[in-house]
Amino acid sequence: MKALILINKLSENPTKDELDVLEQARVVEEALIELGYKTSRDFLELNMQKAKDTIVNLQPDIVFNLVEGVDGKAELIYFPTALLESLNVPYSGCRLDSMYLTSNKVYAKEKMRANGLPTADWFLPSEMDKLAGDKLYIIKPLWEDASVGIDEHRVLKGKDPKMIEFMNEKHNHKFFIEEYISGREFNMSVLGGNGGPEVMNPAEMLFLNFPEGKPRIMGYRSKWVEGSFEYENTSRTFDVNEADKPLIKKIQEICIKCWNVFNLKGYARVDLRVDENNQPYILEINANPCISPDAGFYVACSQAGHKFTDVMKRIIEDAYTN
Repeated sequence: MKALILINKLSENPTKDELDVLEQARVVEEALIELGYKTSRDFLELNMQKAKDTIVNLQPDIVFNLVEGVDGKAELIYFPTALLESLNVPYSGCRLDSMYLTSNKVYAKEKMRANGLPTADWFLPSEMDKLAGDKLYIIKPLWEDASVGIDEHRVLKGKDPKMIEFMNEKHNHKFFIEEYISGREFNMSVLGGNGGPEVMNPAEMLFLNFPEGKPRIMGYRSKWVEGSFEYENTSRTFDVNEADKPLIKKIQEICIKCWNVFNLKGYARVDLRVDENNQPYILEINANPCISPDAGFYVACSQAGHKFTDVMKRIIEDAYTN
């Protein structure tokens, strides 16, 4: 059996979040070899003909799609799925429709709202007149994942001059505005397979020693800048209090509905905030989330007692389903 691991071509000076895809490729390759596959890698760039030739010549039994963007653009993340579907090649993870819809945060929120999934209110740059003056909002990139472009300076009140200044300068860079939900944050990993989706134990993100007034968010520094205050003072826990069990059950039901509404496959992660009234709000749906050993999805599966090779088997099972 042959497996091709497809990775996005890195920039000349890749940042830490870019380089992480190489660690993902390593653990995927090790698991595939253990499962009996002969593996190879290809770095996808904007030249789709080159990628097509590689796939056609290799004729892999499966392509493991780890591409996180094309030509340095997160909005092109769905390109490899379009190529692979056109070639009728089995591939891991989410399909073309779900990759496109979940990577565009506003399209995703529109679909959530249309299907009764709870998500915070949001506004386009052209709708800034609708913002409440004393309410907090967070400015988010429309396409990026891995907390790229997220930090505490993007959490602002509706009429803060900095909000207007930023959006006037950056609105062409595809940002939108979301109501800031103050409360607890959960990352929920979902694994597919022949038995259907399984929601792993909840990972609650803990914000330790954050001073009063400092937004409690999983920004870029929390995930990638070692030695920063945010990196050193955020962590995850899988401990669940008895009193939280009804809330967790509700969140798990939301995750299953996300899986079905967005036609997710293989593996996904749903990030949520829970306000002071115990109402969950979906922040985003991550199709094909990071699966490096220190990432939330990998750790959540380990917490549930799943070996990574078994996780890979289930992701591969979903590659062969419609």
